[in-house]
Order: sequence, then structure tokens, then C-alpha cells
Amino acid sequence: MKFSERLVQLRKEKGYNQQYVASYMGVTQVSISNWERGFKEPNFQTLIDLANLFDVSADYMLGLTEKRR
Repeated sequence: MKFSERLVQLRKEKGYNQQYVASYMGVTQVSISNWERGFKEPNFQTLIDLANLFDVSADYMLGLTEKRR
């Protein structure tokens, strides 16, 4: 699974909308949308912050493993 697909999946599992994630991350809703559509990718620190928000590993976010932690 691609990062963009994983991000959408995790966001929906938690019941978060794009605006909530954007506010939590300190970015715009457009940034979240771009990540989810695969147009752009977050930097390393943002990836770590997203993994922490969703309580999963960065490897899981990147689709490198199916183990969440």
C-alpha cells in the first residue's frame, strides 16, 4: 500500500477529517489533500509526527510493513 493510501485509511479509521489533521500537524488542509492524492509527500519529521498521531510506525505509514507498531 502506498503512503497516500495508508494516510487516507488511517485518517478515516480514527474518524478525523483533513482539517483536523492539518490543524494538529500545523499545515494546511491543502497539504493533507496533496499527500492523500500522492501529489506531494511530507518531510521526515512530519512523517514521524503523522505516525505518532495515528499510533503506528513510520514503516507502516510508508507501506514497508503490515505491522502497525
